Amino acid sequence: MTAIALPINIDSNAKPMKELFDMISRKSSKMTTVTYSTSFSLGIRFFSKRFHDPIYGIYGFVRFGDEIVDSFHGYDKEKLLSRFESDTYAAIDEKISLNPILNNFQYVVNTYNIERELIELFLKSMRMDLDKVKYDRRRYEEYILGSAEVVGLMCLRVFTEGNNKNYNDLKESAMQLGAAFQKVNFLRDLNADVKGLGRSYFPGLDMSHFDEKSKKAIELEIENDFANGLQGIRKLPKGARFGVYVAYCYFLALLRKIEKTPAERVITKRIRISNGKKYLLLVTSYSKHLLNSI
Repeated sequence: MTAIALPINIDSNAKPMKELFDMISRKSSKMTTVTYSTSFSLGIRFFSKRFHDPIYGIYGFVRFGDEIVDSFHGYDKEKLLSRFESDTYAAIDEKISLNPILNNFQYVVNTYNIERELIELFLKSMRMDLDKVKYDRRRYEEYILGSAEVVGLMCLRVFTEGNNKNYNDLKESAMQLGAAFQKVNFLRDLNADVKGLGRSYFPGLDMSHFDEKSKKAIELEIENDFANGLQGIRKLPKGARFGVYVAYCYFLALLRKIEKTPAERVITKRIRISNGKKYLLLVTSYSKHLLNSI
């Protein structure tokens, strides 16, 4: 059999091949974000352009880690997560990876000096999802820290662009905002988590007796996280403030809808915000942003 030679066109004006690969990596992270999360990608659109690619890079990484433990049924999840973890650290150390998502993430980590501890905490929380853990308050807070709060801190490293004072001033509120988003997700996804994945994150909660009292206690905790998170949003750099506020408005609206939904429906139905409501939220949040009344 005669081998078929594929023509390779050499363009003297073409970008260097590594630059092309990095471009593909950035596009992969963006595509992952847009495909998996309309709400998160909507918020990113309203960041200053310089923040778009690095935030896509962070989301692509955490999305892949989450998919391993939540979606890859029938595969050896522990083995896949361990490989993903070792590949992540190799990418950061070597400043390159053949995995486009990790190649883009390592660039963000190395450019914005994201601490390895944040990555370790995230992967530790993902590993907790491999087993049917019964969550007490300590484990619950540990999971929230790794799955949500550290993601907020990774994004904050990007937003503050090396200004350690700003980062430290905003650190606590960024963590609480990330916690609020995650807890709203937990409430929204109760049915899928309990029935589909056999897990419930809320400590001491008997899902066979999920009632209005239990629901209200969780909602009050989230309200407190939102209030503290909003204080930090007001102090964010201008290029990040509106985009984060859009995400805040979306998740707060989702919480409001959950609050109005009876407990028995929350446990059996995934609560959603319609596209029309999302558009209205965008308009009203933009008006408040322009009037500086966030």
